[in-house]
Amino acid sequence: MKYIVLSLISALLLSISWPTYGVPFFILIALVPLLIMEHDITKFSKIKHKTAVVFGLSYLAFVIWNIVTTGWLYGAKNPDGSNSAFAVVVPVLTNSLLYTIVFTLYHRYKSVQGTYWGLAFLVALWMAFEKFHLEWELTWPWLNLGNAFADYPKLIQWYDTLGATGGSFWILLVNVYAFYTLRIWEAARKRQALIKNTAILAAGALLPMLISYFQYTTFDEKPVGEVNVLMLQPDLDPYTEKYSKDSLQILDELLSLAEQGSGGKIDYYIAPETALPGYGSISEGGIEHSALLNGLKSYAAGKPGAVFATGISSHRIFTKEEDAPKNAYQSRQGMWVESYNTAVQVTPAQKTQVYHKGKLVPGVEIFPYIGTLKPILGDAMLNLGGTVASLGIDEERKVFSNPYNSGKLAPVICYESIYGEFTGEYIKKGANFLAIMTNDSWWGVSQGHKQLLCYARLRAIETRREIARAANSGISAHINARGDIEADTFYGDQTILFGKIKLYEGQTIYTRTGDLLSRICIFALGFLLFYPILKKLQVMKETFGKKKI
Repeated sequence: MKYIVLSLISALLLSISWPTYGVPFFILIALVPLLIMEHDITKFSKIKHKTAVVFGLSYLAFVIWNIVTTGWLYGAKNPDGSNSAFAVVVPVLTNSLLYTIVFTLYHRYKSVQGTYWGLAFLVALWMAFEKFHLEWELTWPWLNLGNAFADYPKLIQWYDTLGATGGSFWILLVNVYAFYTLRIWEAARKRQALIKNTAILAAGALLPMLISYFQYTTFDEKPVGEVNVLMLQPDLDPYTEKYSKDSLQILDELLSLAEQGSGGKIDYYIAPETALPGYGSISEGGIEHSALLNGLKSYAAGKPGAVFATGISSHRIFTKEEDAPKNAYQSRQGMWVESYNTAVQVTPAQKTQVYHKGKLVPGVEIFPYIGTLKPILGDAMLNLGGTVASLGIDEERKVFSNPYNSGKLAPVICYESIYGEFTGEYIKKGANFLAIMTNDSWWGVSQGHKQLLCYARLRAIETRREIARAANSGISAHINARGDIEADTFYGDQTILFGKIKLYEGQTIYTRTGDLLSRICIFALGFLLFYPILKKLQVMKETFGKKKI
């Protein structure tokens, strides 16, 4: 019973640390009860199948954490409009299992190599796992530990140096040292050691926050310019209205929204992810002749100096199978189609600039490891409101230039805004502000859209760029380079948001180095794995040598 209680305490601390309802300070000790549970079972209990018990109890903690923080996935609906249990059960159970595997591997390593080596292994392995979770096709970094402080930008300004992955490293170190402090006290009961370790622990927890607050209050980077941006929030129901309305009607309503902000000069009109065409998609082969995009061009032409950036659904057609990309599907005999989640910028009398979303939502926009999983799952992915194929992507980030001013827009599409190093690639391409085009309406009124908005604040700090965020149903927002929300909208409103977006140049340390700390931890993990093997080989060599003599 004691071990179950410890597992539940960790689950509680992890859950109440999460944005946007939580208090992140608890994340600094959230893993300590699990570490105590594992250590007590390993060292002092008479349980026979210790690994199985550690696995089960840690899985309990991580399942609860995942349910509380991402249970809003239940809001995703089936094609018939009913809520999908599949949409929450599979991601929650799978993600919880991955965290449990990490913790169980720590238990096994620690059982062989001892507590100190084991704790180092946990930090390295967890960091490697988070990096892996940012990169593979089943990517779901929503619960990476560094995200916990997203709602408290004053405390994480140093993310411009180490990023949110650096935040994960800090949180892990504090948890590990808190456990170490507790164990030293329990083992020796020496007050002097307790005072010393507690002081080190407090410094490790508080010093980064104090440095951050100093950075926040002294932030004085000078912008190289400023643009007037109007963010459009059409509030189209993604399950019904979006696919039942005529595309020209959707366009007219979008332009009617734009007209509400026509009282002053606008440099950029920004609409949400897949705002057009509604049902179907726009062929990129004839994109310059699209009635919808030319409608945007005509509108912008009437607003001197304005450009229009929006999300669209698009596709390309291939008539030869050998020319078709791997994600293309055969629509009929002699025709292969590749579909995209796309951002475009239309400028009067100029060629349309196009970017295809590079980070796709597993199960919805990409069928992960389709060659292996499709024979097993069949059409089960459709229960996520998703796909039995995968969208095409751009391998490199693109930046939309502007002929009228110095603005260089990074077209960040929805899910991409969770990825720090990935977003930094836009900055390396010259972007001086981020335009996040998103549709957070799939889960209704829930923590989902609120958390995604919070994560955008991390990207502002990491890159030191201001953000114009246009969301279909909200929350649209103007976020400054310190991660503060300057202005935002109410979720569910059909509205507009005006923002004077400052343009910044230069690259932060994090933008230049990316997730360097994660890579160092992967190297350290390799050392921790191979060092015991090398040590055993050395012992065997010495033993064999003695026998030979």
